[in-house]
Amino acid sequence: MNVVKATRQYEDWLSRRMPLVRKDLRLKHQRMKLVPYRFLRATFYRWAQIWPRECPYLAEAPRVLGVGDLHIENFGTWRDAEGRLIWGVNDFDEAYPISYANDLVRLAVSAHLAAQAGHLALKGAGICEAILESYLQGLRQGGRPFVLGEQNEWLRLIAESDLRDPVVFWRKMDTLPPAKGKVPPSALAAIERLMPLRDLAYRLKSRVSGLGSLGHMRYVAICDWKGGRIAREAKALVPSACSWAAGYRGPNKILYQTLMTQAVRCPDPFVQVCGEWIVRRLSPHCSRIELADLRAQTEGTRLLRAMGWETANIHLGTKGAAKAILRHAKNQKGRWLHEATQAMLKIVVDDWKTWRKQGYT
Repeated sequence: MNVVKATRQYEDWLSRRMPLVRKDLRLKHQRMKLVPYRFLRATFYRWAQIWPRECPYLAEAPRVLGVGDLHIENFGTWRDAEGRLIWGVNDFDEAYPISYANDLVRLAVSAHLAAQAGHLALKGAGICEAILESYLQGLRQGGRPFVLGEQNEWLRLIAESDLRDPVVFWRKMDTLPPAKGKVPPSALAAIERLMPLRDLAYRLKSRVSGLGSLGHMRYVAICDWKGGRIAREAKALVPSACSWAAGYRGPNKILYQTLMTQAVRCPDPFVQVCGEWIVRRLSPHCSRIELADLRAQTEGTRLLRAMGWETANIHLGTKGAAKAILRHAKNQKGRWLHEATQAMLKIVVDDWKTWRKQGYT
């Protein structure tokens, strides 16, 4: 089965679980043709399908409740309950019990593609070495969240961008179009649950964001409150594409909240799963960091090491997994992560080329 047929089958599976926004789905198909990195981000379902076949030994490595769709744009910032600025993985849509190596290989593949596009000043095996070394170190030391203060100032400087200026951020929010059509009552209930007060008047907007979730319903509520504006977003969720790829032999439920709760983490109190919606606060410092916003040309190795460590923070949420992972990694020969990354990198690029020629819009 090639990527075009896989896409049709996956989207058919999706459509039986939620109403799809067809206009956004067509936009996703167009963006998949642009560059391999965008294609990777948009097609985790394809990765979940081919990973066990192409890397069977690693696919059978010790399992964790993992991110699944891990890539270098799956990191962002938020404020914890103490108001501190935190950095880490900020999207668990595809959370699933998987081999620990899945997250490492996918992160490394995304870094290679980002480097090829000029967003990271790293090449070759150095990418995998930076990720793996810090990941294993994080496991050995029991992990530690990234609080962007006195100990991680370099990471705070990387994470900052013009879009995080409040004036720029709210100007962008103002351009969102009004929500059209009938909005599911469950989405409104999820949004209102996260508001600071009941019965606040808000303006409901539609938002197009991300790549993997393009086509999912997504609503943003903006309201004026105590001298400023606040925003809440609700996005429709389904079980991980891993469930689809495995023929529904594994868990067929949303594991977003479970992974957030278990991981070594300073949680965002404004991120909650409400039924089949993920609802969160949007603000200048509570959002994903995109490649174009990364000021990382001189800190590429350091940034990848942070991502490797944060991956360990996530995997440490699976009790007892650290010892098994460390033992498995120790028994691997040569540059195993680099070799697996190269194999998957070739497949992703080949699939992208096929999609450019045969993909639909």
